[in-house]
Amino acid sequence: MSPTGNVSEVLIKTKASTSRILIGESIENLGNYVSGRAILLVDKNVQKLYKDFFKNYDRILIEPGENSKSLDGLKNIYGQLLEKGVDRSWFIIGVGGGVATDIAGFVASTYMRGLRFGFVSTTLLGQVDASIGGKNGINFEGYKNIIGVFRQPEFVICDTEFLKTLPGKELVNGFSEIIKYSLIADSELFDYLDSSYESILALEPSSTHRVIKRCVEIKADIVMRDEKESFERRKLNFGHTIGHAIEKLSGISHGMAVSIGMVAALRISRAVSGLKKEDEERAVSLLRKYGLPTDFSYGIDEIMGAIRKDKKKEVDSIYFVLLEELGKSVIRKMKFRDLKKVLDDLC
Repeated sequence: MSPTGNVSEVLIKTKASTSRILIGESIENLGNYVSGRAILLVDKNVQKLYKDFFKNYDRILIEPGENSKSLDGLKNIYGQLLEKGVDRSWFIIGVGGGVATDIAGFVASTYMRGLRFGFVSTTLLGQVDASIGGKNGINFEGYKNIIGVFRQPEFVICDTEFLKTLPGKELVNGFSEIIKYSLIADSELFDYLDSSYESILALEPSSTHRVIKRCVEIKADIVMRDEKESFERRKLNFGHTIGHAIEKLSGISHGMAVSIGMVAALRISRAVSGLKKEDEERAVSLLRKYGLPTDFSYGIDEIMGAIRKDKKKEVDSIYFVLLEELGKSVIRKMKFRDLKKVLDDLC
């Protein structure tokens, strides 16, 4: 069906499928996008707050947090699907933040060799990044998304009303990814985030809609050109290589770890790709405006140890995303020894 009212629709068209991203759509209209019998994989916290919206659906509850993205967690879900008699005619819907949608996408892609699926994304991080683009994965031995598949959801409903009940720390995680998009691809978005930060932080509806829509457009464009991350899509990893290492070592949230990772990447960009000092300072200042950490004080050897197990590595090298200027990113293949040397020099 066509979206109604003030809903913006962005399409991700790949060789195998079309994914509809619906910004501003209401969860009340979920049934309009689902055919056949459906089962929800829903975050427990979302279930508590919005259970009336789900009463007509079969449900499996997911514990919040990264620990649910594990082989043990999946075993429990697969068991419940079998008990409920779920077969290939069913539709799986992930409801929650990035953890819930990652799990739902992975389960739907692997259970009985693949069921149709869609998402209702309830966090800012999910609506601008985690639920978009067809990456579905789980963690293993502390390493993020090391087991996974590429498969697009049929739809992603981004109901911005959910954002009003998010804890502040969850909003901050989303702002980190939003700033990432501006840094890698859109200097005008960067300027808007800088000049309108008060209305954005306050979740003023028109500002929220504008920012989410633009981030989705940027990601959709990149994914359609490089769905399987053979090159261009790697730009979406800006700040994530070091960020994931810090997340694993420290246990801080994804968005905060990526913020620190972006600061490190900005410093490396100064040394390697010619980023101007004033651009680095503006970027760091923007991160601070949105309540994100910018201090870089982790052990280089520990960070390098985690990076060497990153799924994006190739033998003794890793593709690293750098900035040439605000809104313009490049991908450089760096040997681990060269990356460590730059980090040692900077720190």
